Amino acid sequence: MKIARIETFFFHPGSGKNLLFCRIETDDGLYGWGESYVGVKKEKVVDDYIRAMAPYVIGRSPHNIRHTAQVMFDDFAIRRSSVDFFCAWSAIELAMWDIVGKKAGQPLYNLLGGASREKVRVYANGWWYGVTDIESTVERALQVKEMGYTALKWDPFPGPWRTFITREEEDYAVANVKAMREALGPDMDLLIDAHRRVAPHHSIRVAKRLEEYGIFCYEEPCLSDNLDLVAEVRRAISTPVVTGETLYTKEDFARVFEKRAADILNPDICAVGGLQQMLDIAAMAQPHAIAISPHNYNSTIVGLAATVHFSAVIPNFLIAECFINLNEACDEIGSPGLKVEDGWIDLPTAPGLGVDIDVERMRKRPYKDFPHKDMRQYWEEFPRKNYVWGVANVTR
Repeated sequence: MKIARIETFFFHPGSGKNLLFCRIETDDGLYGWGESYVGVKKEKVVDDYIRAMAPYVIGRSPHNIRHTAQVMFDDFAIRRSSVDFFCAWSAIELAMWDIVGKKAGQPLYNLLGGASREKVRVYANGWWYGVTDIESTVERALQVKEMGYTALKWDPFPGPWRTFITREEEDYAVANVKAMREALGPDMDLLIDAHRRVAPHHSIRVAKRLEEYGIFCYEEPCLSDNLDLVAEVRRAISTPVVTGETLYTKEDFARVFEKRAADILNPDICAVGGLQQMLDIAAMAQPHAIAISPHNYNSTIVGLAATVHFSAVIPNFLIAECFINLNEACDEIGSPGLKVEDGWIDLPTAPGLGVDIDVERMRKRPYKDFPHKDMRQYWEEFPRKNYVWGVANVTR
């Protein structure tokens, strides 16, 4: 059995970003689905990578996943890491795994040592996109709670991502979390995402003020390119610190362990090189008593299914991400879909990833550009008192 064809598909879900899927077909008629993590307005870059990588993969066996990954790094990437390369390879790698599972007639977790759990817990994200103030944030969060989720994540900081912010912006973030805790009650787990925004002194000060609200975790408090900054925050606060969304190689994660920079890692299966790399990272983290909470800003079809299979297997799993703003559109093209009930997902039972995509329905929602963000309203609401200006593509 050899790989005969690699095809990519864009899908516009109407929210967030375009999604990028990859379909691999073999010479004996089997096919598998993969997905790449992509950033809004940068989706086509990853698509170009997949198309350029295809000639290196066609003709190879879909079973030789680890070897092909090394060949792609050595001979295609010329042993140079880049996020776009790993995102593209993730889609191909996952599609290969899907084929292997289908050939074996088994769901992937059965081929990886079997499941460690019967269900996978997920938290809701994407629900807060478009909110304009604390009141609307709370209103949306109450709707998420009504849907049965017991954990949710959002970014409470206002405005664009800048290293240095005003005290007014810090106060807004704290007031945001306070209002959420009061509205949602003590049983909802609140995950805070700082999105690598701010300098350590801002991040530490805000985290300490949030401790009274029982925060589940504090994600990406500083730019993880400099893990000393993340480690500085972790040493100063009691809330568990998460990093890993913007790390892609085993070498990157090895530095996290060396510096004791995190309590929880959140690599993305569609961004780090796929399932095998995720398994390696989780195994590396286990002796350091570090939990895994997979990042998953991907579809609720392929990306979520791959995350669920991975999460089912590893012993140090904590909770996984689910972007519920993509649910409705993905349900139109995904078959069978993954069911979330009370914040938990049952393990797929069909072979491979256990999901499929209706190509004709997907073609009806092709790539469509998202509008540019206009930050003028933010500048009017938060005047830049004592703000240290840097280079920014912002219209004021």
